[in-house]
Amino acid sequence: GFLITRILLHTKHEKHYFRNFYIRRSLRIFPLYYLFLVIYYALIPFFIKINHEGSIYYWFYLQDIAITFQWITNGPLHFWSLAVEEHYYLFWPFLVYYLSKRKIFLIIIFTLFLAFVVRFWLLAIHKEVFYFTFSRIDELSIGALLAIQEAKKKWNSRTKYSFLILFICITLPILFLWLRFSGSANMFIQLSKFILMAFAAYGVIGYVINAEKENSIKKILQSDFFRFTGKISYGLYVFHPICYEIIEHYFPVNYLSIRFLISFSASFLVASLSYFLFERSFLKLKIRFN
Repeated sequence: GFLITRILLHTKHEKHYFRNFYIRRSLRIFPLYYLFLVIYYALIPFFIKINHEGSIYYWFYLQDIAITFQWITNGPLHFWSLAVEEHYYLFWPFLVYYLSKRKIFLIIIFTLFLAFVVRFWLLAIHKEVFYFTFSRIDELSIGALLAIQEAKKKWNSRTKYSFLILFICITLPILFLWLRFSGSANMFIQLSKFILMAFAAYGVIGYVINAEKENSIKKILQSDFFRFTGKISYGLYVFHPICYEIIEHYFPVNYLSIRFLISFSASFLVASLSYFLFERSFLKLKIRFN
């Protein structure tokens, strides 16, 4: 929500706003997404048994809806969040383009209310609140709110501490609630946990973007390792579950820490190869649509 709204606000008055945004997003997301679906449904079954029934939803980014309403579907479960992201792109660029910052702020307040109502409704009909676009839209909106605040440039040198205090004040209750209620399907937690975590992230990102250049956290995030990890992050997202599953299936290790290290290293390697051998060819085309 923060990243995309930030991009949209900075390019709002440029020529070919819509064309450039949608082509650049498509070049980033579609090639690897559809390549992985081909790998998942055509190649992975040779190594791990996979059910193809209901796979059609994944080809059209409807998997989050199918999972929520328990339609028969089988595919990479973590792709629910990509479906939410794609749905967000269907309307948010238009709202940012045609509305003032004040009206966007009102839309954000509306989506916070909408997400709460949708979660309440889903719980009432005994459906999962985790995957559905409109039960998670408030988190994206919190990110958008931060981007609007940044664009107004009304922050001062002490603003970062406000964000840090917010993060601490929210994270402590989150940890308590997680330890106390995790796995209990408590209705209050189901209604509130996503917005709480979103405001915790809001506090972290707000602190970082307000910090001075010499700030230690900023230095770490700007290091070569984290910059590279940022480049391959989409590949990490796409490939990590299948890497973990294959490692666990063919190289079982009793020690969790060792298994995690091997699985993470395999994911990092595969994501790096994906970036250099496949993704980068498409990403180079983005410069034509700056």
